[in-house]
Amino acid sequence: MKTKPAKTCYSHLGGKLGSLLLEQFIEKGWIAKEQASDKQYYITSKGEKEFTKLGVDLSLIKEE
Repeated sequence: MKTKPAKTCYSHLGGKLGSLLLEQFIEKGWIAKEQASDKQYYITSKGEKEFTKLGVDLSLIKEE
């Protein structure tokens, strides 16, 4: 049986792969929270540079 480390949850990446990516983005300082109790993250200036290097078009992200 093949492992399925990634899945979509609504239109977002979930599963083990999604969790690992989230952990790495936080650890590398690419995303952060204003307060620990916040549910949402923001992209840091370092994250903007690094995601852009990876070819991620951040202009496609809608601010809420």
